[in-house]
Amino acid sequence: MTPNKLKRVVSDCLDDFYRRRIQILSKLELEKTLKRKNPYLFRAIGMQDASEIVANLLSAYTSSSDEGIFGDAFFEPLAKAVSGGKVSPSQGIDIAIEDSVAYRAIAVKSGPSVFNAQSKRRQMQDFQSLQSRLTKLRKHFDALVGYCYGAKDSPTTSDKIFRELAGQAFWAELTGDEDFYLHIISAMENKPAEHKAEYIQEWDKAKNRFVREFVDRFCLADGAIDWEKILRLNSGRKSPTTKRKKK
Repeated sequence: MTPNKLKRVVSDCLDDFYRRRIQILSKLELEKTLKRKNPYLFRAIGMQDASEIVANLLSAYTSSSDEGIFGDAFFEPLAKAVSGGKVSPSQGIDIAIEDSVAYRAIAVKSGPSVFNAQSKRRQMQDFQSLQSRLTKLRKHFDALVGYCYGAKDSPTTSDKIFRELAGQAFWAELTGDEDFYLHIISAMENKPAEHKAEYIQEWDKAKNRFVREFVDRFCLADGAIDWEKILRLNSGRKSPTTKRKKK
């Protein structure tokens, strides 16, 4: 891929990343966000200011969601664009690269900490399912999990159905260029700065909405935080749904 084409692909991916970030901020709801966070921790570290609590809620939420958004909007489409392969129709597989002797199936992940035992087992099952469907092709089946950043030791074992590569090694595998992982960040140029002002504006609007609602719902008449009300929302026992008896 030429430098100019890489810049265009990276630019398009960043546009989509920021579009999704802003869309999530604009639709974020205080109650749902409060239910996902730890109010005991906020109380334990001495938070007493509504705007501080809201800022921490937003920071924690967006930090968590950004990782997933970036994987879907940036890493995955970039990997597909530079690999020269096609989009795989198989569940759990993102890229398929086929030649006369081999079929390479690639699952693209953001970073090397994505797998727990259950998700790793599911990934193995996805590769095994695809491999069994391709038996008639009589080609070497090469399964790869690629992590777009970080480092990963991937010892070869007899029971392992897929390889794992991370960071520089993964991008070099896709492109044949040992320095490609460096080219990605250079290709971003000034694009993040172009989007930052719009994102900050949406962040401030979300923060203002949250602060207004938080004060109305979770502050006492004297302005103190009503921690018990927050805890009832976050951790209180939910009333079981009453089932109607059939007549």
